Amino acid sequence: MKVTAVLIVCSCLISGSFGKPQFPEQEKDPKFWNMWAQRTLKSALTLQNLNINKAKNLILFLGDGMGVPTVTAARILKGQLNGQSGEETQLEMDKFPFVSLAKTYNTNAQVPDSAGTATAYLCGVKANEGTVGVSAAAVRSQCNTTQGNEVTSILRWAKEAGKSVGIVTTTRVNHATPSAAYAHCVDRDWYSDSDLPAEALKNGCKDIARQLFENIPNIDVILGGGRKYMFPKNLSDVEYPGVAKHSGTRKDGRNLVQEWIDKMKDKKGHYVWNKKQLLSLNPNSVDYLLGLFEPADLPYDLERNSDTDPSLTEMVDVAIKVLRKNPNGFYLLVEGGRIDHGHHEGKAKQALHETVEMDRAIGLAGHMTSVYDTLTIVTADHSHVFNFGGYTVRGNTIFGLAPMLSDVDQKPFTSIIYGNGPGYKLVNGARENVSTVDFQENNYQAQAAVPLSMETHGGEDVAVFAKGPLAHLLHGVHEQNYIPHVMAYAACIGQNRDHCFSRSGSAGLRPVLSSMAALLTATRILC
Repeated sequence: MKVTAVLIVCSCLISGSFGKPQFPEQEKDPKFWNMWAQRTLKSALTLQNLNINKAKNLILFLGDGMGVPTVTAARILKGQLNGQSGEETQLEMDKFPFVSLAKTYNTNAQVPDSAGTATAYLCGVKANEGTVGVSAAAVRSQCNTTQGNEVTSILRWAKEAGKSVGIVTTTRVNHATPSAAYAHCVDRDWYSDSDLPAEALKNGCKDIARQLFENIPNIDVILGGGRKYMFPKNLSDVEYPGVAKHSGTRKDGRNLVQEWIDKMKDKKGHYVWNKKQLLSLNPNSVDYLLGLFEPADLPYDLERNSDTDPSLTEMVDVAIKVLRKNPNGFYLLVEGGRIDHGHHEGKAKQALHETVEMDRAIGLAGHMTSVYDTLTIVTADHSHVFNFGGYTVRGNTIFGLAPMLSDVDQKPFTSIIYGNGPGYKLVNGARENVSTVDFQENNYQAQAAVPLSMETHGGEDVAVFAKGPLAHLLHGVHEQNYIPHVMAYAACIGQNRDHCFSRSGSAGLRPVLSSMAALLTATRILC
């Protein structure tokens, strides 16, 4: 058996050597690499001319669960979808000139959740896991700890400064990430009033769907899923009539969508629930837009009905066209929320295609805005216990097998693997032989080391990509709650306004910031 395994491994390696070239011929020439490095060096030298303009617009792209291994694997997938080997491909976020790391822990959790992290990168303060828009003094699920512990988000700061604001997500619009932008809730799972325990209802706590419309009543653009939380209990869904799980959930009998429509009827407000309605709008005739495209989360991009369900890129396109009409600029939160769901389910193919789709949206947003007046940040709330390895050869399909067998159980394994999750499978008391299943299938659950019904988050730092005005302030390793403070400083909103005295259109930086910039420049030159 061991001899057979060795022969198979050798045959894999030999086929890799004598088959088609595993990398472009030009890469054999040192000049190729030297010229590439020189081009990169020249580009890096231009970064000494720091962009200190005032940011008119702010865009935050949040890949939920998009850890560094996910970024790398999505880069390879993007290239392979375009017929390349993939490793040399650039994601749109890769092109951002400034990259830093964010520490993601919650105040009470070493490995965080999406609620506490959202409070950090939206409200500027770290918080407990499971809570949104409240400080760490609030205790999860204890309604009476809400009052007095509310914290506000950069979306509110932007709105109060006269900017248009928007939320675009592939999850429910009242899911953990978007909810921290407008809600103050001690439990991320209180989606509608039917989810609140009796104690919470008695003490006057509001569900997150209700807070979406009441806390910041004039959010200009809201696009995502979550219809069922907005309608009275048992009211059939417009798209799935008669499907009980998609019907309304509200016990208070309120129709929050209709209330929004009535309120916005004289304000150029439009409600849409499918792709056709969304793309038929003339953005110049729309000042307020509410789009709820599914009862809960939007489908994975690989499973999306392209006739009825808009892609993340299509939603971002419409959102920016509506928001950019404001001469004061805008703030836009965009979440690739189902990256996280794919990983939790052990479905790496779904997660990585979601990441590639978000990267398309990032590219579109770049074409629709200017780096001179728009600060764009791409980051993640947390990572996952996802990785890939196994000494794969250049150009190996990211969803393929490693070119070797395990020297312990003499079975093949996929390059992608999870530390824990639903992919843990035993057949006759031994690890499943993946060559007997379709590991390229969209919903294949990659093997995991520890059996769990749902895979968990990872605790390592996440990348923060930045471009535009004052993007250089995102450097090194920072606490996650630093991110909205940088964005607010760049746009002269929130608590950071003292430096905004210039009439030239720049942020008018005080000497302390000029010294910081000079120090950063000197560091680049010396190092």
